[in-house]
Amino acid sequence: MVDIIHRVGVRASASSVYTALSTTDGIAGWWTKETTGDTRIGGTLNVRFLAESGQEIGSMNMEIVELIPDKTVHWRFTSGPDEWIDTDVVFDLAEDGDYTIVLFSHKNWREAIEFTAHCSMKWATFMLSLKDLVETGIGKPSPTDIKIDNWN
Repeated sequence: MVDIIHRVGVRASASSVYTALSTTDGIAGWWTKETTGDTRIGGTLNVRFLAESGQEIGSMNMEIVELIPDKTVHWRFTSGPDEWIDTDVVFDLAEDGDYTIVLFSHKNWREAIEFTAHCSMKWATFMLSLKDLVETGIGKPSPTDIKIDNWN
């Protein structure tokens, strides 16, 4: 199995970061504006990614597996790209001085392929979008996210 991991420090409380990761409004502020669903444990979130023209370029559903306030958010993907189905995204939070450290992992990829590299880079840009949202109130969610290649 292959995992993607990133670490980013956010100058804010763990509570503020947790809210951005565990609510539809929060997720819409840093990942994709098209976020809907049930954010309770066992609930399903749906995210859609649109081109700036409004055309859908991808969508996925994820089950909310675990929520520990101010500590952990855990999702399992149930639909989307084949490579993402049955993978897990975990955000572990820890306060350290003026920062909340976000240890992000996208776990259980079947293999490392070119799409894994693309997704790793995109997750990195979205972790910076999360940082911007919590620190300044303005993230860069899809469709206004940073474009890294011809796949987005």
